[in-house]
Amino acid sequence: MTNIVLNVAVLVVLLAVSWPTLRRLRAWPVVWTVVHLCVLTAVFDTLMIAADLYVYAPDKILGVYILGAPLEDFAYAIAAAVGMPVLWTLLGRRRSGVPASPGGRADVEGSG
Repeated sequence: MTNIVLNVAVLVVLLAVSWPTLRRLRAWPVVWTVVHLCVLTAVFDTLMIAADLYVYAPDKILGVYILGAPLEDFAYAIAAAVGMPVLWTLLGRRRSGVPASPGGRADVEGSG
């Protein structure tokens, strides 16, 4: 199995699972984050590959490069840019329903 097959499979599952939450988010910040992370990936992966910090097996990648970074590297940036806002939204929603702990801010407000 090549890296691109694995990356596409992970991205499809991520999008399928996160779609109900993702469609309620504003699109522009998510797209802007994807663009920024992909630019950073292109720059820094190129530098790390040039410094021989890691090497790809030629039979596992497509051979398509952006700057010096293989196309497969960008799946991680896309997954992070899509997955993190979804997790932030879901975990934030879950916490908002939890009552304040004893001694928390809700107990102190009337004392002042």
